[in-house]
Amino acid sequence: MATINSLEQLTENKFVNLFHVEGENKKGHHSNYFVASRSKTKDDLMITTGKNVADGVSIYALYGENKDKVVLVRQYRYPINTYIYEFPAGLCEPGEDYREAAVRELFEETGLTFHPLKPDPMYELPRFSSVGMTDESVAMVFGYADGEISDKYQEMSEEIQVVIADRDEVRRILKEEHVAILAAYQLQHFLHDEDPFAFLNI
Repeated sequence: MATINSLEQLTENKFVNLFHVEGENKKGHHSNYFVASRSKTKDDLMITTGKNVADGVSIYALYGENKDKVVLVRQYRYPINTYIYEFPAGLCEPGEDYREAAVRELFEETGLTFHPLKPDPMYELPRFSSVGMTDESVAMVFGYADGEISDKYQEMSEEIQVVIADRDEVRRILKEEHVAILAAYQLQHFLHDEDPFAFLNI
């Protein structure tokens, strides 16, 4: 395993920060590595704590009387300067349970009410989003949504269109649109599984 020789915080921002890591792997190769993180300080990094705690949630919500539609958002993202289809998502507040965060975030982004399922915790453990560049960890929360779509609870910084997609629209999106990887994998199963949540064994 590599040895970290120094760790320096380069920015002090609200939502994401950049850290410089200097280290050496077991082959003797020296690296200057840059890590983006949701952490506010280097004391909070997983490098320092060794703990994997959910920074945020990704919300896989089925919708409709027959639970045959999925809630997506089409959101503008600066890093790619265009729109991408994603699951609704957001950051957990300090000390907030991730399922509570999912209920809050779905309502804020879509106006919909979220009813989370409680599967085996294995399915909701925080997973890393893009570990080559960040220690960000996200819990996937599964459940059902109902209510009416509204954008009045979205933040001014957000440019989000709520999409309630049936299987035909999901197929089109996967063929023609930019899709976040986490959503894309689940949507592939949504296309082909009669009950998209059957794997949860609830």
